[in-house]
Amino acid sequence: MDRNHDDDRNPEEKHAGMSGFARAMQAAGPYLQASYSLAGGVALGVIAGYYADEKLGTTPWLLVTGSVLGMALGVYAFIKAVLEAGKRPRR
Repeated sequence: MDRNHDDDRNPEEKHAGMSGFARAMQAAGPYLQASYSLAGGVALGVIAGYYADEKLGTTPWLLVTGSVLGMALGVYAFIKAVLEAGKRPRR
């Protein structure tokens, strides 16, 4: 098994040669992913509801239902990602 040895180095060695902006973006990565999860869940629910309404002719009920379910899914994914990011050690 090929193992990446980046985790064996101390934090100063990991960030050697990186600009302050690069370090900030690396630290913000998990939180950006959390926000993308929120937006993606909402978008998925809206799109699914819209197409289901078009197919079944139930406008706007499935769009509203899909939106609410998408928001719930997005908030769940957002909270889960933020909690996981909070458990990671700071660099």
